[in-house]
Amino acid sequence: MVDIKSYFIQLNMLRVKVDEYLARTFMRAGYAKADLIKTPLGTRVIIYADRPALIIGKKGQTIKQLTELFEKHFKIENPQITVTQVENPDLNARVVATRLALAIEKGYHFRRAAFVALRRVLGAGALGVEIVISGKLVSERAKYEKIRAGKIYKTGGHVNYLVDRAVIHLPQKPGIYGIEVIIVLPKEPSDRVEVIRGAPETVGTAQQGIQEARSEGQ
Repeated sequence: MVDIKSYFIQLNMLRVKVDEYLARTFMRAGYAKADLIKTPLGTRVIIYADRPALIIGKKGQTIKQLTELFEKHFKIENPQITVTQVENPDLNARVVATRLALAIEKGYHFRRAAFVALRRVLGAGALGVEIVISGKLVSERAKYEKIRAGKIYKTGGHVNYLVDRAVIHLPQKPGIYGIEVIIVLPKEPSDRVEVIRGAPETVGTAQQGIQEARSEGQ
């Protein structure tokens, strides 16, 4: 009999290993995430990326190599790989962090690249965004640069469904840069309170009803 607890632990460990491998291998393709779904015919692997063509490869050659790798190295039974475009790249923290890392790698100033990324995220409808770049940015001493706009949630239960966070490490000549992106998605927070003011005639009717009730009580 299969231990349910061990089964889910092993499944989550497999997902983490696959995610780390794909993030490291397909960084330039704008890899976002991967879903592993068990089916009676095997395991369906859905890969989301900003540029799916770079993962598919010429005539699907890269997909064939990934299928063999998942089956032999990761011990995934009969993997069926599907690569799809991420729904909104500018609202995906990992894609935004990857674009920022590639821009810095090409020679763009880190502060300018960060502000460009911030404006794109806000333009996509995000409620807030925070970008932190750390490392030996302008001198031999490590420091960090933080820019933010809008409302940022870091605590509370609504963080689980409102906030998307990603960290990318970029090797550079001075050392390794750390890039952290936090995006608050355009959704309703659970702590929002909206006061609806009634029409004047409604308020007057309510007050008249209260006075009548008091008179009857007397």
